[in-house]
Amino acid sequence: MTASQFLTDDARWEAMRRRDRDLDGAFFIAVRTTGVYCLASCAGRPLRKNVEFHDTRESARAAGFRACLRCRPDQPRETLRWATVPTSLGLALVARSDAGLRLVTLGDDPDVLVRDLERRFRAARLTPDPEGLAADLEAVARQVDHPEAKLDLPLDAQGTDLQKAVWAALRAIPAGTTASYKTVAQAIGRPAAVRAVAQACGANPLAVITPCHRVVRADGGLSGYRWGVERKRALLAKETQMSEAA
Repeated sequence: MTASQFLTDDARWEAMRRRDRDLDGAFFIAVRTTGVYCLASCAGRPLRKNVEFHDTRESARAAGFRACLRCRPDQPRETLRWATVPTSLGLALVARSDAGLRLVTLGDDPDVLVRDLERRFRAARLTPDPEGLAADLEAVARQVDHPEAKLDLPLDAQGTDLQKAVWAALRAIPAGTTASYKTVAQAIGRPAAVRAVAQACGANPLAVITPCHRVVRADGGLSGYRWGVERKRALLAKETQMSEAA
């Protein structure tokens, strides 16, 4: 859709009330009481009397408004294609940028997975594409059942330098083995950063692909897992069985 299809303020207001992500960037909402301008999908709920509309970011800024910190309308809108696939651990949601896999999450409710995707990437254009991602979906589902196999897909996980170092160290842990947070901290040359390693594991955007499930407490306890401790236990049990059978 183009901005010309939503020229009236009433139509733009209705699009805003729907939080229509497809119209992000077609126009901008400026809120007089807060002094910010937003995308159509912004979660804010201003009163109609406090809102004015602008065709461009430049127009909103010229009128004295600043970019909303929640929806970040000043950032370029990257397109992420996504789809879900059933696996032996429940549903996996896979999202991909032009550069590679950006997100793999696990769950049971597709609506919950999609809401999490939208929360993580408020400034992105999210496009369902199950057909275009068919090969990626098959590879991710296969990885759940065969974690020892090499995943031949490009990765595009976004994070800090420390997070990326931790995630790379996790991918170096062989299937069928585990490591402590301290061991991972030592592997990245930051032996005192045990807490930061734990936080990076919790922020891992690529479930199973970056195997944060292989990191356990120093006493061997499972600790937590973003996608449920039972899934962590199932993954480790599967990998142990495969390792013993090899």
